Amino acid sequence: MICRVVNEDSVNFLKEYQGKEIDLTFLDPPFNQARTYRNHDDDMSPEKYWAWMTKISALIYDKSSDGAAIYFMQREKNTRWVMQTLEDAGWHYQSLIVWKKKTSAVPSNIRYGKHYQIIAYYTKGTKPRVFHKMRIDPPLLVTEKHERKDGLYLTDVWDDIRELTSGYFAGKEPLRLETGERAHKQQAPIRLLARILLSSTQVSDMVLDPFAGTGTTLSVAKQLQRNSIGVELDPINCQLIDERLACLRESDDILKFRKDYRFTKNLDDIWVVKNKKEHSYMPVSRQEILLLEERKEFSSK
Repeated sequence: MICRVVNEDSVNFLKEYQGKEIDLTFLDPPFNQARTYRNHDDDMSPEKYWAWMTKISALIYDKSSDGAAIYFMQREKNTRWVMQTLEDAGWHYQSLIVWKKKTSAVPSNIRYGKHYQIIAYYTKGTKPRVFHKMRIDPPLLVTEKHERKDGLYLTDVWDDIRELTSGYFAGKEPLRLETGERAHKQQAPIRLLARILLSSTQVSDMVLDPFAGTGTTLSVAKQLQRNSIGVELDPINCQLIDERLACLRESDDILKFRKDYRFTKNLDDIWVVKNKKEHSYMPVSRQEILLLEERKEFSSK
C-alpha cells in the first residue's frame, strides 16, 4: 500500500506524476488570508490565486480516474470562485457541503455572523465512480419523539463534526512543534476526512492531498487501507507527517468514530477492521452513546 508525502510544489508534482490514477482528492489549500507560512506567499492578488487554483484543479482532473471525486474546502465567501474554478477545470458539480462549526459564530457589524465553511464536492464526469450512502445517527431534535431504528442518510449539512479549535475542545489531535505551538494553524479533523473518504472511495483506491499540511488525509487513508500521496512544500511539515504515519497516535485512531456509521449497510466492505472481535461494538441506545462521549470529554479536560 502506498502512503507517502512528497516535499514538492503541487503544480510541479502533478505535471510529472505518472503513478496510479487518482480516485479522490481532498483540496484544502492556503486560503490567501495573508497568514504567515514558512514556504508560501499567502497574500497573492485574487486573480493570481484563483488562476493557481484552476491550474491545480485542471492538473488533478487530467491525472484522475473516470468518475473520480474532488472535495475542495474553502471560506464561505469564496463559494462562487471555488465553483467557477472547478467547472473551468472540467469537473462536474455534485454537492455543496456546508460544514457548520461548533464554536460561536464570528460576529460582524454589517452582515450575519459566519458559522460555516463550504466543501464543494465534484466528480470527473456526471457519474461518480464511487458514492456510498452513509447513514448516521445524530441526536434527536426537540420535535422528534422516537429513536430511529436505522439512523438516517447523510445530507449536505454537516453539523456534527467539531473543528480543531484553539481551546481544550481540540484535545491532543492537532500536531504541535516542540515549543507547543501548532505545527499548522489550520488543521482538518480526522473525523472530517474519515467521512469524505468513506463516502467516495473503496479499499485500495488512490487518494491525493496536494496541500498535505500535517498529513491528516494520509493518516486516515492509511487506516482505511486506501493508497495515498500527500504533496507538501514545507520540509518541516513533511518530517512531521513522516513521524505521524510511522506510529499511529491514540488521538488519530479513527475507530472511535466507527459507531457514527453503524447503520450503513456496507460498512464492513468500505471500512475493513482486521480484528473485528477486538474492535467490535454493540448497537447501544443514543442516550448511552451521548453519556459515554460526555464522560470522555469531561475526563480529558
